[in-house]
Amino acid sequence: MKDDDASQDWVTAGLAELARAGVDGVRIEVLAERLGVTKGGFYRRFKDRRALLDAMLETWRDGRVATIERQAEAGGESAGGRLRSIFDLYTERANTQGIAIELAIRQWARSDPTAAAAAERVDAARLKIVGSLYRKLGLSAPEAEARAVLFYTFLFGQSLLFFGENPRKQARLVAANAKVLMDVEQSS
Repeated sequence: MKDDDASQDWVTAGLAELARAGVDGVRIEVLAERLGVTKGGFYRRFKDRRALLDAMLETWRDGRVATIERQAEAGGESAGGRLRSIFDLYTERANTQGIAIELAIRQWARSDPTAAAAAERVDAARLKIVGSLYRKLGLSAPEAEARAVLFYTFLFGQSLLFFGENPRKQARLVAANAKVLMDVEQSS
């Protein structure tokens, strides 16, 4: 168990470095220094840098999928309440570290099939869960799928677009978009 904790420390440090400097910045020497250990400790836990990168992707992927599953259950009994809960989680409290990791993985996915597969798995889980909530609200499968894409496009895009904006204006725009995304009657 202690060895697993040490391996997880490397993964956690790797994800933090990924957020800070992108995949090219995830270097064994840098991580060893940040962890206050030698490079030898790395090689006792991982075959090579690629093994660490794969472990980072697996941790991120599994964590994101588990999170959306948990979030979809946390919003109450109704599908509308669950959608609103997910929406509020992403718009009310910016997780700058999480956003930075998400962006770095998506950039990495442009040139790495393993990273692309991890991002695709996370996207599929997010869209499936939110799409199923829209279906429960009465939308057809194509409408629910399209609405789920808009939902996530807004959630992640707004975290980039409103950087430095007036908080009142941001709150107004978020509320207006919530109304559009949650008001299923508009699209029926």
